[in-house]
Amino acid sequence: MKKLPTLFLTTTLCLLSADFTAANQSSGDSKAENRTTTPVPGHEVTKTLHGEASWYEIKCNGGTHTASGIPLRDYAMTAAHKTLPMGTMVRVTNLTNGKSVILKITDRGPYIKGRIIDVTKGAAQKLDFINRGIVKCTVEVLKKHDTSTASNEE
Repeated sequence: MKKLPTLFLTTTLCLLSADFTAANQSSGDSKAENRTTTPVPGHEVTKTLHGEASWYEIKCNGGTHTASGIPLRDYAMTAAHKTLPMGTMVRVTNLTNGKSVILKITDRGPYIKGRIIDVTKGAAQKLDFINRGIVKCTVEVLKKHDTSTASNEE
């Protein structure tokens, strides 16, 4: 029972720290928002979402497992989304610099208005927003092409 207040306090401090850090950063360059996305080989984009991304790590999560049941690893290329099915692959693009990563949805969240995805600390480093805490982004939902129905006609 003593762990619950500590977990709540740690999670709150992590979220407040990210909000404070993001509020004190510049908005970035607007030319990155006009970049076109490149296709992902073997996948098609089925939906594109726009909003803010934040990041989380083990100490913010209490070191627990993700909603999918796997342990949260800070440097795994995974993310949390409120409604996308577990195992969904997404491409997250940082709109301030155009950097993107492909992640697997393994957890639920974020639960703060305006945020559409929580990425692991490692993904945030690759997207280059670890110091900002929050960044404007696009999330492209990817669907693997079904090659089993393709014919081999000559």
